[in-house]
Amino acid sequence: MALRGSALLLLAVLLSHAFLGLEGKSYYEVLGVSKGASEEQIKRAYRKLALQYHPDKNPGNEEANKKFADINNAYEVLADQEKRKIYDRYGEEGLKQFAAGGGRGPGMNIQDIFSSFFGGGGGEEEEDVVVKGDDVIVELDATLEDLYMGGSLKVWREKNVIKPAPGKRRCNCRNEVYHRQIGPGMFQQMTEQVCEQCPNVKYEREGYFITVDIEKGMQDGQEVLFYEDGEPKIDGEAGDLKFRIRTAPHQRFRREGNDLHTTVTISLLQALVGFEKSIKHLDEHPVEIGTKGITKPKEVRKFKGEGMPLYQSTKKGDLYVAFEVQFPKSLSEDQKAKIKAVLS
Repeated sequence: MALRGSALLLLAVLLSHAFLGLEGKSYYEVLGVSKGASEEQIKRAYRKLALQYHPDKNPGNEEANKKFADINNAYEVLADQEKRKIYDRYGEEGLKQFAAGGGRGPGMNIQDIFSSFFGGGGGEEEEDVVVKGDDVIVELDATLEDLYMGGSLKVWREKNVIKPAPGKRRCNCRNEVYHRQIGPGMFQQMTEQVCEQCPNVKYEREGYFITVDIEKGMQDGQEVLFYEDGEPKIDGEAGDLKFRIRTAPHQRFRREGNDLHTTVTISLLQALVGFEKSIKHLDEHPVEIGTKGITKPKEVRKFKGEGMPLYQSTKKGDLYVAFEVQFPKSLSEDQKAKIKAVLS
């Protein structure tokens, strides 16, 4: 009885700590995922946030450094299946208590620990498989200006929304495992599906605007992810909404990777004697492209660092300017004679 009383006391302490620990921001909120998030969703969310708040990209920013530490701490727990199970049941403090008390051991999980305290009896539940709705992928045309400077787009989104409906339905179904004695010292493991009765629901179509942030330097094919904003699933997890970036055509520039290309037309005189000229970039800053030398038709010059910004970097690609030389449509005999005299 003393041992059982100690176990109950330990359980009470752990649960009280868990409730206290959950008053702050949960690890799921830190990573911006739902409690039912898959391992891949957790990994993707971690990668994105870790890149955003990495100390190398936020030098001297104490708030970003603290957030980076929180992100790593949350990922360390949620990426470990055993730690995640303990955290889901008993919170951060419960996780600390088990680690400090040696509660975790090789091959031991939370069910094993409490079974050793209170005895095996009864049944155990199989791990639930979370069903997921369909992902929705939308091709999103982004202007070169937004991809160069960063920007945001408002997109109209329509999807199914779960609404109340008359009646009841079977829900929260799970497989429970129990043991039935079939002879002296012989037991058979049985599985039974157990469901609850829940209020009925139905799908209704609703629309709303979503703001999609375009980051500097995003490439074609990159995705902006909205967790659980895809198609919903009754008694499950909604799919994800993914906006796949596609560079929209531009009147003056053409993008190739991190580089920009454009064509500028000059006169034959400018091609021969040189010229002063500037072009407006995507953010309207001037780029001087003039020269004092001769420019050949179809000649291409590179302007270093005047291309697209590299994604989540301070570096930029290059700008390539191709020159078209405009020849006169006709020359008088006097003009021909003067040109011959100069060029002979």
